Amino acid sequence: MAEFKVLVEGYARKEDGCSYVSSTTTLIKENGLNIIVDPGMNRELLLESLQKEGLSTKDINYVILTHYHIDHSALVGIFENAEILDDGEIYSFKSTIKNHDGKIPGTDIEIIGSLGHAMFHCSLIVKTEDYGTVVIAGDVLWWRETEEQKTDKKSLIEHKDPFVKNEEQLIESRKKIIDLADYIIPGHGKMFKVEK
Repeated sequence: MAEFKVLVEGYARKEDGCSYVSSTTTLIKENGLNIIVDPGMNRELLLESLQKEGLSTKDINYVILTHYHIDHSALVGIFENAEILDDGEIYSFKSTIKNHDGKIPGTDIEIIGSLGHAMFHCSLIVKTEDYGTVVIAGDVLWWRETEEQKTDKKSLIEHKDPFVKNEEQLIESRKKIIDLADYIIPGHGKMFKVEK
């Protein structure tokens, strides 16, 4: 079973005429592997959080990108020994690209398509002892700091995404992850328990 920790709780706010934004960054440990999901763009906060876990950038085996928006992916290159995974491929700093079979190699962590917010988007299904099934959802679900984070099923499905690329796909992705999850880690906002 996997263990996980939210290293950076994603945020999105406007202040003094500027947007401040970075995605939720999650550390997963399974079978001796260290995995980062969505490294975001707040370098200082991410490095501090890794250090608190006794890890450095060289200790990370895989980085998973739920999608390619800069607020989720800007720091991908700081993990010098990691391979990078998206919804279908594994990329290395040796300039290789190969397909994956829907799992992070060496783990039971599933990578599933979850389109709608972006043209290419995936979520992770992580089986844990303490929390059951945790879905790391990227921006299938996310909130600005000024928004109330309503987590009943109807509110989750109907939550407005101003950057949606395909609303019908996004609704289907939300329904899928809500059905799978005991807990959801959104792209920006607090982890929450799914009301069944």
